[in-house]
Amino acid sequence: MGGVEEELLPIGQFARLGRLSVKQLRHYDELGLLRPAYVDAETGYRYYRASQARTALSIGLLRSLDVPLAVVGEVLAGSAGVLEGVRAELEAELARRRRTLATLERVMAQGLPAAPVRVVAEPARRALLVRERAAGAEDVGRATSAAIARLLRTQAARVTPVRLIGLFPVDVGEVVEVSAALLLAGGAAGGAGWEDGEGAQVRVLPGGLFARATHVGPYDQISLTAHAVLAWCAERRHVVRGPLREVYVSDPAVTPPEELVTHLMVCLEEEP
Repeated sequence: MGGVEEELLPIGQFARLGRLSVKQLRHYDELGLLRPAYVDAETGYRYYRASQARTALSIGLLRSLDVPLAVVGEVLAGSAGVLEGVRAELEAELARRRRTLATLERVMAQGLPAAPVRVVAEPARRALLVRERAAGAEDVGRATSAAIARLLRTQAARVTPVRLIGLFPVDVGEVVEVSAALLLAGGAAGGAGWEDGEGAQVRVLPGGLFARATHVGPYDQISLTAHAVLAWCAERRHVVRGPLREVYVSDPAVTPPEELVTHLMVCLEEEP
């Protein structure tokens, strides 16, 4: 240590000065965020300079703002604009929390969902279908919007009435594949497919008997009506096969969110 011993502080004293724990300091050393000024080769003891306290306090401040450690390192390195991504993630989380709160308030006001369910017969329908992958349940809304946007850019959407259906797995995992379908005129099957650059394919949506309930309200509260349909099926020992279907009746461009009408459908028995 030579002649600089008075300038160095043992890790415990420096931890109090920088308002971090000894465990945190060791971790930040391993990550390269805050290296000790000196490490005794024989004992492994870490020593710091008082001037490093500003860095320690800055790390503590950024972590209190939910800035990930990887981004903390970039901020300390002077990289410009790296906090914009953190801000965007926090805004997205805040929006999700607000949607969750609105759904909770609906349950508080109306009780657990018990929308009327009836059994309807649906014919097989020819549709143009696109698929999108979602990174878990919280990303389903984005993936659905992206799939619908791709459909609306196809040639089919310009020459046929826009009748849209969303298809979702009943069980949501870490990676979710969702689909959006544009119903096509001209019968249940056959006919030429549409050529476009959106990855759309002509498919036949199976017909059969479906349990159906109607949801009125924002799309992000559809899970309440889906719960009612699945509970109805479970009480009657119906095995849910195939995806949940959301049949979009309203045009969200001209309909207030609280007035949007969507039919929720679960297949009970497919046509032979």
